[in-house]
Amino acid sequence: MRNAALVLGIIAGLFGMIVGFFGYGYSTAVEHFGEIDGVAEQVQHVTQLRILAVLSPMLAIAGGAMARSRALWGGVLLLASSVGMYVGFGFNVFTLFPICFAGLAGVLAIAAGKPDEPKAHF
Repeated sequence: MRNAALVLGIIAGLFGMIVGFFGYGYSTAVEHFGEIDGVAEQVQHVTQLRILAVLSPMLAIAGGAMARSRALWGGVLLLASSVGMYVGFGFNVFTLFPICFAGLAGVLAIAAGKPDEPKAHF
């Protein structure tokens, strides 16, 4: 389960980076060139979108990388990444896979325990 969390977390981070690049770029382009009625309008919370566009994929990649050695910490980071992507971009066709992959990886990482140790995460 830890290996699955690692792979799913890194994939979620990579897809999240693509969504984040486009979200950040869109908000910057509308700020620079101005709004076009009915085509390009500025988002309500520009700073929040930009922070979450950078932070959420970074949390997913870091959580996925930590999933093998520190499953609890990695799982918490992956779940935080999933929530951050949902808050920043909503749930749509572009964010479907990053949110689901990061959420599933977080659940798998938290559920994973070392069978040879009495405590699963510490």
